[in-house]
Amino acid sequence: MSSRVTSARVLRVVAACLAVSALVIAAGGCGKGSSGGNERFRVGLITKTDTNPFFVKMKEGAQKAADAAGIELITAAGKFDGDNASQVTAVENMVNAGVKGIMITASDAKAIVPSIEKARAKGVEMIALDTPTDPQSAVDALFATNNFTAGVLIGKYVKAVEGDKPVKIAMIDLSPGVTVGVLRHNGFLSGYGAAQTTQDMTRDIIASNVVCAQPAHGDQAKAQTAMETCLQKDPDINVVYTINEPSALGAYTALKTAGKENNVLIVSIDGGCAGVRAVKDGKIAATSQQYPLKMAGDGVQAIVDHARNGKNTSGYTDTGVTLITGKPQVGVDSRDVQYGLDNCWG
Repeated sequence: MSSRVTSARVLRVVAACLAVSALVIAAGGCGKGSSGGNERFRVGLITKTDTNPFFVKMKEGAQKAADAAGIELITAAGKFDGDNASQVTAVENMVNAGVKGIMITASDAKAIVPSIEKARAKGVEMIALDTPTDPQSAVDALFATNNFTAGVLIGKYVKAVEGDKPVKIAMIDLSPGVTVGVLRHNGFLSGYGAAQTTQDMTRDIIASNVVCAQPAHGDQAKAQTAMETCLQKDPDINVVYTINEPSALGAYTALKTAGKENNVLIVSIDGGCAGVRAVKDGKIAATSQQYPLKMAGDGVQAIVDHARNGKNTSGYTDTGVTLITGKPQVGVDSRDVQYGLDNCWG
């Protein structure tokens, strides 16, 4: 057989192999696209504000997770805690931008639900972070601190410190009706033993030990004013529950101005670095530390798993809470200030 014929046959075999390879690659490419593959897409994060250190850290966590997954993160926030209108607009804008999923810390757990339902109807994965929607089933999944448990921990701490001594409690709360605030408020009273746990956790419980309850919207300046109001109502307040650590520091300022800072036990929830340092300095007796980085990271991963692998995440995932104090009490699980500083945010 001539070398020319042999060469022709070799060329035909090579061409056939290349054609088959091209079909295999094309088939593989189609299959990859249908399951999401590793293509770059967008996800959204909507927080209550963009100034609260908790939400700043949440945004950082989401960005880190998005970068690791090779996707684009777009963000938005309310102008203030409780600003539902801005969050509604943000959901609409993100859906129009073609996001695969949106993570949201709802300013109004009920009012945001219609917007969430519209987004889900268009195939957008909706993940709640930190704050449960009302109903919780309005979203695909929730990643959050157990806020009732966070309240219970500081309530138990106060009970362990004060024992059976009579207490007069001031409660510096969030905004009326906000789920997170209600759960923390009721958890604290349940942990202290001032109120029985009920099935209805949608409204604040007020116990006889509570001589003053004021909303301060998580704001330090407003909390200072709220504490001043409470001291006018009853100057003998000796326990102060606060919704978060900025509120605790506002309350402390008011108490110090009145010369009462050494006679009042302040407890709080958050676990930010400024708050943990306030525990170290003795301004706050104890705080329940939560973990916004984990919430955001888990939320991004859930959206990525759904978009790329068709995996569905549902229900509630507890991202953990730890009591931080410099003065531990028998029978109350806690970690020291150094642990709090090692795991704080902000």
